[in-house]
Amino acid sequence: MKLDLLVFAAHPDDAELACSGTIAAHTAAGYSCGIIDLTRGEMGTRGTPETRLAEAQKAAEILGVKVRENLGFKDVYFQNDWEHQLVIIQAIRKYCPKVVLANAIRDRHSDHGKSAELIEDAFFMAGLAKIKTVEEGREQQAYRPKRLFHFIQNGYIEPDFIVDISGYWDKKYQSILAFKSQFYDPNS
Repeated sequence: MKLDLLVFAAHPDDAELACSGTIAAHTAAGYSCGIIDLTRGEMGTRGTPETRLAEAQKAAEILGVKVRENLGFKDVYFQNDWEHQLVIIQAIRKYCPKVVLANAIRDRHSDHGKSAELIEDAFFMAGLAKIKTVEEGREQQAYRPKRLFHFIQNGYIEPDFIVDISGYWDKKYQSILAFKSQFYDPNS
């Protein structure tokens, strides 16, 4: 499956909080979009990994994405190393996206900056033919998307461009609220 837009996010809910308006605008315009979460968010204060996975699938339905995957990297402990880069390379080659969105290059949560560096390195390496990867028993072709952009999260980073999502606030809001375990609960 080839995607127009593929979002990589360190945690389930990062894509919704940071760029779900952009995703909604693109799916509404007929573009094929996907989200790949690196971790299950298991170190988060609220919710369980199972709850977060179910919430991520609900948010994906709301946004109309073609695919939502979770790579199961260890929350907080994943690294920008060959083992993790190879998994990202395989995902990029599997979906051949035209554009990739990734976490903020710096943020108060260290996983966000780590994820940004990991995706940026794998983004380049996915286009190197001498790196061999296999998907379902078949060798994948080298592929490098046209563009990589980082979304803004907690801290302000001056944007290079802004996407008008004024017509998609409701979808954005609904996709964020799909992660109900992450919001105030007097019993949590």
